[in-house]
Amino acid sequence: MTPTTDVPPLQVRELTVRFAGLTALDAVSFTARPGTVHALIGPNGAGKSTCFNVLSGVYRATGGSVRFGEHELTGMPAHRIADLGVARIFQNLALPPLATVEDSLLLGRHRLTRTGFLAAGLRLPSAAREDRRHRARVREIAEFVGLAPYLDRPAGSLPYGQRKLAELARALCMEPRLLLLDEPVAGMTADERRRTSAVIAGVRDSLGISIVLVEHDMGVVMRLADAVTVLDFGRLIADGAPGDVQSDPAVVRAYLGENHGQNHGEEGTE
Repeated sequence: MTPTTDVPPLQVRELTVRFAGLTALDAVSFTARPGTVHALIGPNGAGKSTCFNVLSGVYRATGGSVRFGEHELTGMPAHRIADLGVARIFQNLALPPLATVEDSLLLGRHRLTRTGFLAAGLRLPSAAREDRRHRARVREIAEFVGLAPYLDRPAGSLPYGQRKLAELARALCMEPRLLLLDEPVAGMTADERRRTSAVIAGVRDSLGISIVLVEHDMGVVMRLADAVTVLDFGRLIADGAPGDVQSDPAVVRAYLGENHGQNHGEEGTE
């Protein structure tokens, strides 16, 4: 597969989000460098999901800036952000269970489709050519993530780990420059986690796509991430290389502190 070449940095500056007096994110800043895996971690209620929702256009920031290259994302609707090459994979599976894996992945090509409904309905040659081109790309991506043998199977019949991989493949079918992965290995067996981690590493190393991931599995984070940003109660408490962050006293306290969550409410900002 051809590497993506025009990947800009994602720059988050002083990002603040408030809900009815509750500060979910408090002046958070970090930069996801092009072609890297950047992990966003923290205990429950830290603000990770809120941050993802701002990056993907689901939430509107109260203050601060999110720039993807020359584009300011804050205030931009979700479909415009997607058009810039930002693809998000949600925690919950969203594949149509009765559609084949191939047709499910084709949904990811929707924003790249030029043929109108009329031309497709009339089966004009231009529509047929475009369909063949998209299906060839779907097969290439399925091969890349290890799903090629299952393309004609109903998506809902796949084991859980493979369905999560199919979600990742569908996002890759959008030809993204930035992938937002929300707990990509949650609920997987150890073997499924290893395989999925290998695919994510391949997306970075072979395709050059930037990845920002929220993940609770610290083993996966430490193996995959080039940089780690740690949030706690909406504030940034550490930002740097995985090894440095892992041994940071503030991070250790946030994860292991006996009183964490008891006074603030565990799910306050997620």
